[in-house]
Amino acid sequence: MQGADVTEALVLGGGGVGGIAWITGLLTGLADAGQDVTGADVIVGTSAGSAVAAQLGSGLPLEELYARQVDPTLQAAEIVAEMDLDAFAAEIGAAPGGAADVPEMRRAVGRFALRAETVPEARRRAVIESRLPSHKWPKRTLRIVAVDAESGQQRVFDNECGVSLVDAVAASCAVPGVWPPVTIDGRRYVDGGVRSIANADHAAGASRVLVVVPTGFVEPFPSDVPLERSVEELRARGARVAVVEPDEASRAAVGANPLDPSTRRPAAEAGRAQGRALTIDWSGA
Repeated sequence: MQGADVTEALVLGGGGVGGIAWITGLLTGLADAGQDVTGADVIVGTSAGSAVAAQLGSGLPLEELYARQVDPTLQAAEIVAEMDLDAFAAEIGAAPGGAADVPEMRRAVGRFALRAETVPEARRRAVIESRLPSHKWPKRTLRIVAVDAESGQQRVFDNECGVSLVDAVAASCAVPGVWPPVTIDGRRYVDGGVRSIANADHAAGASRVLVVVPTGFVEPFPSDVPLERSVEELRARGARVAVVEPDEASRAAVGANPLDPSTRRPAAEAGRAQGRALTIDWSGA
């Protein structure tokens, strides 16, 4: 993604620790094949994508970031995740208006997250700290999306927000019911994927946008800004947009539980193989 006359955006979506590994592998494989896209002017990160976005801003080369996914001696100290799917489904099902009322659905998700029994917030923050090679915001534009657990409104953290990078990433990665909501400026925040799996609308204004989504176009929650619509709107504004999803081998490598830390090495290796074989399609089709 080169050219001084083109504003380029890289959008990285959610997908657990398996998604972090797969995105990292994919970007490394693309670079192997002469298609390094990590120099984008703007990076939008959601959940797993926010962790990768922050890692890209650390100054470490892709090869070292890749090693941090596949080498057990370099991997972050993750916590094995558990989630009460029945309790979550019951909570969301009780939301007034159901899926048709997206704002109330987000607030219902937030209420569930605030009541859930999870590991302490400080313990979870330590995991995010260990994921990030640098805790400083990069010089280029980085946008990290989270959702206010009480209001259901989005908050976009960026280089000028005054919030620590670790807290911003922790907020965007706070999967409801799995990890504790993150406290910032007296508010509690949950995963940015509650709003949209990739929040690609925050790449508006870029001339060329690459969207990388470990879970594909499927939105985990009802959304008024679903990825498919966001891509259509970006293209309608004249942007060239390409979307990359996992291929069959990558999906198999990540498996059924992308929150499982054991998925990191196979997901990264599959992502790298996919990236090496991929030619990014900028046709806009």
